[in-house]
Amino acid sequence: MKIRKSAEDYLEMILMIREQKGCVRSIDVAQALNVSKPSVSVAMKKLRESGYITFDKGNYILLSVAGEQVARHMYERHKVLSAMLIRLGVSEEVAKEDACKIEHDISDETFEAICRHIQNN
Repeated sequence: MKIRKSAEDYLEMILMIREQKGCVRSIDVAQALNVSKPSVSVAMKKLRESGYITFDKGNYILLSVAGEQVARHMYERHKVLSAMLIRLGVSEEVAKEDACKIEHDISDETFEAICRHIQNN
């Protein structure tokens, strides 16, 4: 199943917030992605209907197994690509922004080649 870039961004951010704060609320996602609360509500509804997230009794956002896989996949790409760009001399801020753009479009083959290159150098 093909997942949209925006959904990948939301899932990745949910994972990042969870790792930082321990739990995730919609308002946290809205603030982190600099989007409106209504936009997050629509996105969370779609992600829930697609089986990527659930909500607990306190209305905190939880990643499903499928959501966790997508989030971890994207976050790993983000970290590796950010580190690579920083090693090339790109500022940390720009490297993180550019990694966000690249991580969605790069093929698995190219990403794996980048990982091998980094490990060998």
